[in-house]
Amino acid sequence: MKHPIYTANYLKSGVLPDKKKTENWIEELFQWLFCIGPQYAEYDYFLAKENELRATLKKLLLTAGVEEANCDAYISALDDKAISIHRELEEDLKAIFRFDPAAKSRSEVLVAYPGFFAIAVYRIANRLWKMKVPLLPRMLSEYVHGKTGIDIHPGATIGSRFFIDHGTGIVVGETAVIGNDVKMYQGVTLGALSVLKEEADIKRHPTIGNDVTIYANATILGGKTVIGNGSVIGGNVWITHSVPQNALVYHKSEATIKTKEAFPEPLNFVI
Repeated sequence: MKHPIYTANYLKSGVLPDKKKTENWIEELFQWLFCIGPQYAEYDYFLAKENELRATLKKLLLTAGVEEANCDAYISALDDKAISIHRELEEDLKAIFRFDPAAKSRSEVLVAYPGFFAIAVYRIANRLWKMKVPLLPRMLSEYVHGKTGIDIHPGATIGSRFFIDHGTGIVVGETAVIGNDVKMYQGVTLGALSVLKEEADIKRHPTIGNDVTIYANATILGGKTVIGNGSVIGGNVWITHSVPQNALVYHKSEATIKTKEAFPEPLNFVI
């Protein structure tokens, strides 16, 4: 009995990109960009790894459905952007030092900060997305999602010196626009008000201005929602309308504290 995927003739190109090879490629590219590891003390190793990364990318592009005649153009285009990607990421790294008192060294950020890794992979995946490379940008973003809990769509637009602290549970949608010098904490959602398929080609996600801080678990929805420059969005707020510049938006809740001795009602626990 034939497997149904073959009888349906889905795999016209033969195979799909190998997930493990894609994941290994982005991990090795990240290490190559920042020369992580003692082996990079040798320049010959650096050049050999560069050629190896190019060869692997070509195989991934072919299995993603890119015509062989176009592969070299895609690879050259990404090569041309490698320096600008590295410069952008160095600015992101500096922002972490500026805003996070827990950051002790550059090496610590490179190997132990999930937010920085998520930003790095986003900036690479975004270049591939803009070049209209099929499949690979989404595979890269979903790899980071699974590894860090940070879900940034490669189609999102993110400015310079982006700072993610902790990061777990962050969601940034495809048409979101984030300005420069934005700080974002765990659990933040930049999402859509509607998930109708016929609205796939319109702007569905919010625009965040420059110098904005968004604290934990804030939810900001809608393609027409704009957060003005310099605003601070407090934790746990729910926003579906635009916010002016230099605004402070916060959710006010009340917590009652009593001593156990004076507690008016008994607490009974049954396990």
